[in-house]
Amino acid sequence: MTYPGFRQTLLWLTFFSIAMAFLESAVVVYLRELYYPQGFGFPLVTMPGRIAVTEILREMATIIMLLAAGYLSGRNVGQRFAWFIFGFAVWDIFYYVFLKLLVNWPESLLTWDILFLIPVVWTSPVIAPIGVSLTMILLAATILHFENAGITVAGGRVVKLCIIAGAFLVFLSFIRDYSAYLITHHPPGTILQPEASSRAFTQYIPDTFSWWLFLAGEVVILTGIVLLCIENLKKRTHDIHNQI
Repeated sequence: MTYPGFRQTLLWLTFFSIAMAFLESAVVVYLRELYYPQGFGFPLVTMPGRIAVTEILREMATIIMLLAAGYLSGRNVGQRFAWFIFGFAVWDIFYYVFLKLLVNWPESLLTWDILFLIPVVWTSPVIAPIGVSLTMILLAATILHFENAGITVAGGRVVKLCIIAGAFLVFLSFIRDYSAYLITHHPPGTILQPEASSRAFTQYIPDTFSWWLFLAGEVVILTGIVLLCIENLKKRTHDIHNQI
């Protein structure tokens, strides 16, 4: 049974996330027009400090907005988490959809992109964040399915460990190439200096993506989702027996 307001929440959160994706892609179009008039590519160009700080704060504001939307959409911790990752995933997927429509980028799903700047540069082929987004939608759908059945979803320790560990492995796959570049090309300690940090940022060209780390993380997360389904199916069966 669908809990009250579910369909409206799904509809409006989807609209919100798609609209946010367009805003995000529009900002990127402006930035690329200003700093990459010949087309986006690596190495990255130098941006004034004020613009760079603004870009980092924009990323933080985006996450805060998605967190706020998720919090307002749910009625408990599980629902709020599910709506947050659902909104995040829809936003991320449509960000690439709109960039393709507006500037015909990326050229393919294997085109390299810069994902985040916090705490260091995240890079990967476009297909990787899209894959993560689809996994997030699957996890959100699993949680909301059981919530609609009247089961308050609370994964056990193993489920939580799988999801956290898997997410950490995926995170490592996104930052590994840039981190390896820093270690290889810049003496320890100097990277914290503004000049050295800026130089590293504008000289870095992605080399290899850690597919083994990424896929391992995805498998661990999917294992957690399967275990979450098993746990809550048992809980629903137990509740049905108690009602008989």
